[in-house]
Amino acid sequence: MTTTISNNEAANRYELHVDGELAAVAGYTLQTNSIALVHTKVEPEFAGTGRAKQLIAEVLADARRRDLEVLPYCPFVASFIGKNAGTCLD
Repeated sequence: MTTTISNNEAANRYELHVDGELAAVAGYTLQTNSIALVHTKVEPEFAGTGRAKQLIAEVLADARRRDLEVLPYCPFVASFIGKNAGTCLD
């Protein structure tokens, strides 16, 4: 099973594909020094498989690489950050 995550800048969202099939998206609004994460959606057939967590971990890693402040407006993202602060987010 091949999983890929990419930033679809034209659609303002990160996308996670499993074997070429869209499994999850994380919508955002980009500013000069920040990224507002506004929505996370997992396709029903991938619900409960951990794909949203995998996607958000990569989105946050990309924000760190780009030195962007993260504005977690999406409740899932805010919860993920709260649960993982001091672990995989370091």
